[in-house]
Amino acid sequence: MFDESLNHTSKKKQLDIHVRFWNDDKVHSRYLGSHFIGHSTAQDLLKHFKECVQQLNLSRLVSVSMDGPNVNLKFFELLQSDLNEMYGGAQLVSVGSCGLHTLHNAFKAGFSMWQVEKLLRAMHILFNNVPARREDYVTVTKSSVFPLSFCGHRWLENLPVVERALEVWPSLQLYVDAVKRKELPNPGTGSYDTIEAAQKDPLILAKLHFFATIARTFDPFLKRYQTDEPVMPFLAKDLAELIKSILRRFVKREVLQDITKLQLTKLDLSEKKNLLLPQKIDIGLGADKALKDTKISDLRVLEFRRDCMQGLTNIVRKVQEKSPLKYATVRQMACLDPSNMFRDPDRCKEQMKCLVQTFLQAKQLAGGVSAGDVILQQFEALLTLECRNEEFLSFQPMVKRLDTFLCGCLSRAYPVAWAFCQKLLLLSHGQASVERGFSVNKEVETDNMQEETMIAHRLVCDYVDLHGGVTKVPLTKELLVSVGAARSRYRIFLDQQRARKESEAGTQKRKLAEEYLTDLKRKKTTVQEVSTCLAREADMLAEEAEGKSGSKMAQLLSKSNALRRASKEKLAELKKVEEEITIKGDELRKM
Repeated sequence: MFDESLNHTSKKKQLDIHVRFWNDDKVHSRYLGSHFIGHSTAQDLLKHFKECVQQLNLSRLVSVSMDGPNVNLKFFELLQSDLNEMYGGAQLVSVGSCGLHTLHNAFKAGFSMWQVEKLLRAMHILFNNVPARREDYVTVTKSSVFPLSFCGHRWLENLPVVERALEVWPSLQLYVDAVKRKELPNPGTGSYDTIEAAQKDPLILAKLHFFATIARTFDPFLKRYQTDEPVMPFLAKDLAELIKSILRRFVKREVLQDITKLQLTKLDLSEKKNLLLPQKIDIGLGADKALKDTKISDLRVLEFRRDCMQGLTNIVRKVQEKSPLKYATVRQMACLDPSNMFRDPDRCKEQMKCLVQTFLQAKQLAGGVSAGDVILQQFEALLTLECRNEEFLSFQPMVKRLDTFLCGCLSRAYPVAWAFCQKLLLLSHGQASVERGFSVNKEVETDNMQEETMIAHRLVCDYVDLHGGVTKVPLTKELLVSVGAARSRYRIFLDQQRARKESEAGTQKRKLAEEYLTDLKRKKTTVQEVSTCLAREADMLAEEAEGKSGSKMAQLLSKSNALRRASKEKLAELKKVEEEITIKGDELRKM
């Protein structure tokens, strides 16, 4: 898993890489390291990715998780090509880009038409870090509750922001009215102008309520999947249900009846016959009440409902573009959902067969077809025997860990099937752990911090977090020995740095000497050529003078002698250059 964010100290992009692996019968997601980059083309990402994972055996790499920019998709293609050449046609298993990123971007696309974010930002900025203005607000409104900060890159995390905005809106109106009556000074800022303009919009509360309603629809899904546990087997079902919950607000029920997960990604929302009338769409109780409390024309209400319908359409279309549901592997992973194993074993068997075939085609299955047959036989036996009990039927995702649950059922009785399931459970449902790492980066980052120090701090934080806090880190013998030797390692590091600088200085000095020697050789060639040319012209003038008499002969001989003197001077200069070349060559050999 990888992603990059701006490091404000180095002013470079910090490419963080996390690795998912099995340890102690559980899947772990751990921070591996970082690289600091300027340009981030697909080729740049591939280069730095390889440098960061060079300590890993890439022949055992199953998949790479990332968010969805086109540059990342190109990076994935380049990585696939390299692995194909390195490991005899092996391919990574693709499960699409991060589903959580897709939802955030979809929600943003749905509410771009109202510029709600501009108002929410303005409400926070108006009072943020302005003590005098905050005091005026408290004095007029008798309230010390202020707007919250809007998050522009994680739109679905703004539910508390819009809920607070609805809570403080009456107080904000009191504040604006007091400014208009000149009881308070006019802030004269763009944020105040934005709030004043919003106050004149009779639909502003309906818009905010609709924003909050749709955000609440997404909120449980996002909280559920902010985990490092292997939850891919539940993703397709939950994501499909989320999309349906949005569609039910403006799409006819009969269209959604018996629709498959793949069909959800292809549903044509431009077909008006599939859609409800604007008057019948579900915009939420809060927005409905706000419309009833507002004295506006039926036409304005209809236009608002059409805007809501367009926003919902934009959300679903954006989800459809890069939805994980488009990938067969994501849908087929449902065969590892214990409740599915109990309820529909035949379907699970078919899905497992498809997964085995996918890994065979990608050359990710050691043992080939024969191993695939054993996997299917053991998985069928599991479905027939162990899965027929209440533990599978009553399994609760996110309450129990799926990896430890399946380990207890498969690892001993069905070792081949379990080894394959371990690979499947490594597939990541999103970038939650990488995104949390960005917050850690901000906490450990300080002025003038070196890149190596940043990486070291991240590794320490990751290890502390693994054990649940500083006081819970085990003080092992290895750790105590390492701490005791820290000063020695620091001195060794300083010696290495000093040696490296001396080596670099020596290399630079040698480079300058080589360049100077090259210039001398070039000068030698030039001087030699000029001297030869002058001597040749002097001889030509002397020969010409032999056939002349009087003043003409004297002039030619004078010019010939002048050129000959110049040639001798160049020969003397050439001798000095040759001597200097010999000296500099000896110095260079001794470096």
